[in-house]
Amino acid sequence: MDLVDRLVADADIRSLKARYFRCLDTKAWTDLEAVFAPDLVADLRDSGVERNEALIVKGAAQYVSQLAPILERIVTVHHGHTPEIEIESATAARGVWAMEDKLWALEGAPAPFRWMHGYGHYHETYVRLEAGWRIQTLRLTRLRVDHG
Repeated sequence: MDLVDRLVADADIRSLKARYFRCLDTKAWTDLEAVFAPDLVADLRDSGVERNEALIVKGAAQYVSQLAPILERIVTVHHGHTPEIEIESATAARGVWAMEDKLWALEGAPAPFRWMHGYGHYHETYVRLEAGWRIQTLRLTRLRVDHG
């Protein structure tokens, strides 16, 4: 790949991640599923206060179908910062994004908190499919979680 191709791929992946955050926060579940490769592996085992071995999901449809009912009554705001994106080839890339999120549980939400403020990183791989770049693997790790 030449420099222009790498820059275009980098810009496309940044746009993909922005769409991920927007769709997650606006609860646009169909559009959120479309940011992932169908064979997504989502690893959220280190996304909470304590490691939870049950939080690994395979398949984009399965991931979104499990996530949607949990977040339906939780207001979320996610921000991604300072991406480190490495273009490996015309169809593969990897990246790390610093992240911060705030969550507010509405009445009846299936959450063990009223509010949460988290800090951490998304570790991801990307694949370029016919429809464009997609997130193939996602691992969320936390540095700190404040909640009440």
